[in-house]
Amino acid sequence: MQRQSGDNNPASRNISVSIVSHGHGMQVAALVQTLADLCAAELARVVVTVNIPEPELVLALQKTQWPFLLNIVENLEPKGFGANQNAAASLCPEPFLCVLNPDVALEGNPLPGLMAALDQPMAGCAYPIQVSADGVVQVSAREVPTPTSLIRRYWRRCLGKEHLPQPVHWATAACLLFKADVYRQLGGFDERYFMYCEDVDICLRLQLPGYRLVPCAARVVHVANAASHRDARHLAWHLRSLLRLWTSASYRDFRRRPGACF
Repeated sequence: MQRQSGDNNPASRNISVSIVSHGHGMQVAALVQTLADLCAAELARVVVTVNIPEPELVLALQKTQWPFLLNIVENLEPKGFGANQNAAASLCPEPFLCVLNPDVALEGNPLPGLMAALDQPMAGCAYPIQVSADGVVQVSAREVPTPTSLIRRYWRRCLGKEHLPQPVHWATAACLLFKADVYRQLGGFDERYFMYCEDVDICLRLQLPGYRLVPCAARVVHVANAASHRDARHLAWHLRSLLRLWTSASYRDFRRRPGACF
């Protein structure tokens, strides 16, 4: 079921944002309000996908008149992350698509910085700096997760050296701004990943034809909960996704690139 509300937007607003709620409730409502407060000058549309029934969230979103078009999609059955993001993207004719997690908070407007990063030659996707709620910079952009790199990452964490410089091959999908035509060219997220590693996969596939994954200095707050460290079901999804990644053509082709060293 889909509902739409909000004002028509001038042509200068050319970014759509996709947020998927998995029972996040008022956290999503607060994020949409923050987008309205800080980012209305750039935003043409926000798509909120309600993955499981949340009538209170839907009612709260419908009660407000937003400065952008708001599409509320209520799933009849839960979908995976990639399937939800691809369905949302199909509703967005705007030239830029921002994938935004519901557990992200904005202390400023990151969109101008992300847009400026996409002005670079062959830039296809831009990502911000992610910090924790207490302002500590998170390692949200990493080298491709090979078995060796995962062991290396574990030991860095044990030694308190997780923030040492490393190659950046992918960035977490907590906040990514895509050129929409590049996103469509890639076919969006691979929906075979129910959860985890779909962001790794799309970042690798983006770089294979020569597009660039580019950083920007804008910051967002990401309250990452690392569910796979605590929940057996999430851990199983994570391991299954890693196995799918390691047997995928995108992973194989990325590692075979000239000069690649992992």
